[in-house]
Amino acid sequence: MKILMKGNEALSEGAIRSGCRFFAGYPITPQNEVPEYMSWRLPEVGGAFVQAESEVSAINMIYGAASTGVRSMTSSSSPGISLKQEGISYCAGADIPFLIANVMRGGPGLGNIAGAQGDYFQSTRGGGHGDYRLFVMAPQGVQEMADFPYYCYEVAYKYRIPAMILADGVIGQMMESIEWKTPEIDPKSLKEPNWAIGVNNGREKRRITSYDLREGMLEKMVLERVKRYKEIEEKEVRWEERMTEDAEIVLVAYGTSARVSASAVKMAREKGIKAGLFRPITLWPFPKKQLANLANRVKNILTVEMSLGQMVEDVRLSVEGRADVHLHAKPGGSLIAPEEVFDSIIKITKEGVKNYATIK
Repeated sequence: MKILMKGNEALSEGAIRSGCRFFAGYPITPQNEVPEYMSWRLPEVGGAFVQAESEVSAINMIYGAASTGVRSMTSSSSPGISLKQEGISYCAGADIPFLIANVMRGGPGLGNIAGAQGDYFQSTRGGGHGDYRLFVMAPQGVQEMADFPYYCYEVAYKYRIPAMILADGVIGQMMESIEWKTPEIDPKSLKEPNWAIGVNNGREKRRITSYDLREGMLEKMVLERVKRYKEIEEKEVRWEERMTEDAEIVLVAYGTSARVSASAVKMAREKGIKAGLFRPITLWPFPKKQLANLANRVKNILTVEMSLGQMVEDVRLSVEGRADVHLHAKPGGSLIAPEEVFDSIIKITKEGVKNYATIK
């Protein structure tokens, strides 16, 4: 049965259905519906909700709750995520799995409350200090906001890594019809992780920390973590291709930009231009092998972003000169119109503009 939901609410219910029973957060637009929804929904299923006094407090509450093995979640928007970065780094260093959602707004600084994509670097490069990664999924609509918490928790607990859903404010605020496709998890059916402090009495004590000061132990811990990262890159990468089989130009975009790009591709096809769309679903791990294979037979690649151009660097690294990489960028929380992207397609394919880049 299909129901109508807002993106932020679908994200929240998706997390609860995936076993989340603890949430700590702090209000910030455009993700306020997430803590609001959690505040009444979690108690209904026996969970706990805390509105912390700050983002810093919230992420440290997550550190404690997730250490017990309870599926935990926090959410915020761009500047709030920045405040959480030290705590996220500590959680990564302690190998604690949990879910964090970033519903992006314009920046830098406080910016504005409109949807944007300027947090790509922050999310895919870890964001905080030290050598670590986050598993990052980018939904393009409300259905994926509902589905992705399940996959994030599965990967987070399998590899002991923090997982992030990176959406933009447009997707968080939009309403679409959805249906529940992923399994509903009863937390009581989950086996307590063997690393967790746990909530049960009568067994050995366990200790969770993000550091070990013995000689050479930090290097050992980081290198062991790298092995898991490499396995994630091999087994957990996700992407989508549309009309790329005969494409002469391929647009690369995620989130709202992917929806806009899909419309631009349709416009191009109607004018006889063989355009296609490559959508990274996991931003880390980035589907670099799949994009590199596509670049072996495509002459031009146009990256479309609601930022100054950040993902374009991963596109260039993936392509390794096999195709010309161009950029259509629009920062500052302004939506991209399909007609603007179509105009860029025309300049590249019809006018033959090399190294094309536009920032509007």
